[in-house]
Amino acid sequence: MLNRFLPNENVKSIFDIQPEKLKTRGIKGIITDLDNTLVAWDVRDATPEVVKWFDQMKEHDIKVTILSNNNLDRVKAFSDPLGTPYVYSARKPLRRAFNRVAKEMNLEKDEIVVIGDQLLTDVLGGNSAGFYTILVVPIVQSDAKITQFNRRIERMILNYFRSKGKISWEDE
Repeated sequence: MLNRFLPNENVKSIFDIQPEKLKTRGIKGIITDLDNTLVAWDVRDATPEVVKWFDQMKEHDIKVTILSNNNLDRVKAFSDPLGTPYVYSARKPLRRAFNRVAKEMNLEKDEIVVIGDQLLTDVLGGNSAGFYTILVVPIVQSDAKITQFNRRIERMILNYFRSKGKISWEDE
């Protein structure tokens, strides 16, 4: 049961995810969370480093779609300047939005990775829908109120995985 929360891979940040490595694995698409994955949850715009990361993915013909549980205003304001598709109010971890994005990308599930900072939404949703999942360390340790409850449960699950040697995860 807990294995549905286990990511296929974990890295410190999105910047550790390089397009060349993705391409060698046959990856052509990324479904990524927004808040605390790409930027801190209270940062409105993409940083220059995030813009560069998106540009690198485009240069390698890797499609990127932002999938967020946040509202339209938040997700649109971030995504539009990047020229990237998005889904807001996605209701992660439900599979529907993940599958919808894969269909819109016109890619197979094994050609897409799901990237996010939360086990209970991003990893569980991506795994349940049949995607390869990559967990990143949250950019900041503070969260919106709604996420704080999830983090308590998540810490217990991460500690269990750590004790079993299934994941290396360091809170910073």
